[in-house]
Amino acid sequence: MNAAPTNPWMRWGKRALTLFFVLAVPALLYMLARNLDWGEVRQALSDYSLQTLLVGALIACASYLVFGCYDLLGRHYSRHHLPARQVLPVAMVCYAFNLNFTTWIGGVAMRYRLYMRLGLSASTVTRIVSLSLLTNWTGYMALAGVIFSLRLVQLPDNWGLGVTGLQLVGFALLGVVSAYIGICAFARQRVWHLRERSITLPSLRMAVMQIVLGASNWALMAALIFWLLPEGAAYTSVLGVLLISCMAAVVAHIPAGLGVLEAVFLALLQHQYSQASLIAALLAYRVLYYLLPLLLASATYLVLEKRAKTLRKRGEQGVETQPG
Repeated sequence: MNAAPTNPWMRWGKRALTLFFVLAVPALLYMLARNLDWGEVRQALSDYSLQTLLVGALIACASYLVFGCYDLLGRHYSRHHLPARQVLPVAMVCYAFNLNFTTWIGGVAMRYRLYMRLGLSASTVTRIVSLSLLTNWTGYMALAGVIFSLRLVQLPDNWGLGVTGLQLVGFALLGVVSAYIGICAFARQRVWHLRERSITLPSLRMAVMQIVLGASNWALMAALIFWLLPEGAAYTSVLGVLLISCMAAVVAHIPAGLGVLEAVFLALLQHQYSQASLIAALLAYRVLYYLLPLLLASATYLVLEKRAKTLRKRGEQGVETQPG
C-alpha cells in the first residue's frame, strides 16, 4: 500500500499508541496472572515427565518460528530491508501477545508499534500485517478444507451441523483457497486500487508459500496437543478438533479462546479420553504455548523497545551530522 504523508494526526496517533502500551501491557499481564489457577497449572505440569515437557516446548518453539516466517515472507512482499534477526523477534513477540490478548493487540497494534520504532512506515507495516493475516487464514482454510472434506472428524449426533454439513464447509474452504491461488497465478492486473489504497497481488510462488507456512503452523499446534494427550485418538482427529475449536473461538470473540478450546475438545473427544486427561493436556498446552511464551515475549518486548530506541537515536544523529 502507498505511504501516507507525515501529518499532525500521525504524530498524535504515535503518541496515543505509546501511551496505550505503557498502560495496557502491564494491565493485561496482571489480569492474566490474577485469573490463572496456579495450583492447577502446577498439578498439570507435575503429571508429565521432563522429557515430555521438553519435547512439547520444542514443538511450541517450532510453531513460533514458523509464525515468524510469516513476517519474513512479508519482508519480501513489502520489500523492506530489516534483517531477519530483527524481524523474527518482533513477529514471535507479537504472536505471543496475539494468542493471549486478541489479534488487535498482538497481531496489529504491537506490530505497528515495534516495526515503526524500527523505522518502517505505516504503509509498509500494513502490508506486513495484511500478508501475515492472509497467510494464517489461507493455511487454516487449506488444512481445514482437507480434514473436513475427508470426514476425518466425527461430530456428536446432537450437533446441528453434522458430518455432511462439516464436509460441505470443507469443500467451500478448499474452493476459497483454490480461487485465491487462481487469482494470484492468472490475474493480469497485479495491482488493485481501493479508494486511496493499492493492493499488490502476491505471486503464485508466494501464495503457495503462504499456504504451506500457515498450514504448518496449525499442524504444529495440533501436534503439541496430540503429544500431551495419552494414546487414543488419531492425530488427524486432534487436528480437526483444534480447527473446529478455532472457528468457535473466533465466533465467541474470547481472548485466547478461554473455555472454548476446552469445551470443544471435551465434546468431541470425551469418548476417547477421560475428562481429567483432556483437561490436564489442554492446561499443559496453554502453559507451553500461551503462558511461557508470553512471559518470554514480555521480557523480549522490553529489549526490543530499548534496542529500537537506540537505533532510532543513531539514525537521527546520522541525519544531523550529514552535510547540508
